[in-house]
Amino acid sequence: MKVLLTTTSFQDTPGVHQDLLYRQGFDIDTLRGPILEAELLPIIQNYDAVICGDDEYTAAVIKKGAQGKLRYLCKYGVGLDRIDLKAAKQYNVPVTNCPAVNQVSVSEHVLALLFTFEKNIHVQHNSVQSGSWKRWVGNEIQGKTIGIIGLGAVGKELAKKSSALGMKVLGFDLYKDEIFLSKYDEVTFVDSLDIIFEQADVISLHLPHTAKTENLISREVIFNKLKRNPIIINTARGMLVDSIALIEGLKEKKIRAYLTDVLAHEPILDGEILRGVDNIVITPHVGSRTYQSVQRQGSMAVNNLLNLIKIES
Repeated sequence: MKVLLTTTSFQDTPGVHQDLLYRQGFDIDTLRGPILEAELLPIIQNYDAVICGDDEYTAAVIKKGAQGKLRYLCKYGVGLDRIDLKAAKQYNVPVTNCPAVNQVSVSEHVLALLFTFEKNIHVQHNSVQSGSWKRWVGNEIQGKTIGIIGLGAVGKELAKKSSALGMKVLGFDLYKDEIFLSKYDEVTFVDSLDIIFEQADVISLHLPHTAKTENLISREVIFNKLKRNPIIINTARGMLVDSIALIEGLKEKKIRAYLTDVLAHEPILDGEILRGVDNIVITPHVGSRTYQSVQRQGSMAVNNLLNLIKIES
């Protein structure tokens, strides 16, 4: 079996996930993703399976693959928004992902971004490295209200951690998980995003990118609905935010800061408009990139492939 491995986290992190994959006897090629449609179209038909990151599996790519050898698509990670699931079903290419394995790592990254900004860690570090002893005044997060949009695995984990740090937690989701909410009654479930926009000091995004969620943080939201000059944190997808409106909102002090681990285009482009803007902190999509999380996700991705092979055999 010929397998293409494109997720860089999997490749760059030694551990049990690599051992599991390489002892299967597959013929493995590696590319460093995310891989675009134009790069996949000439090669996808040569592979029986792909263990992928956020590559561009459009209908054209899946059709070309299915006309060749492609039988399995196994996503390393949770989000499937870069895979045309309708096309995969049409061409009988099963798709798997790795839900509920990165919530600890990503929720910790949200808090790391928040602490970094509120305690001025990034600017203080750079200042000291230049030989300065200038001291900024920071802020505490205890007592602040965090609004979590999307109470999936990551959102729930962040809710628990935020509450433990003394924050008031508001959570919104299309699905109300009564079992979780009864166990963690310190989390207040709201049925309207407007409540979060009006009451939250910090807004954290945990949604997939869909037609409905694109530009969820829009010009209308920024200039007409946000009431507390909040910090917005995004460890989900860059397309959830209107970047141009966001920059204007920062300049007009409608938003205190934008802390993000994701961009609309990754890797970062030379002309990325969010780069170099005051009160924007960007990390290079590393929220789930811990040794522990990579090994969990990688092992699940490989086991998903092995289970698909077993089903067919």
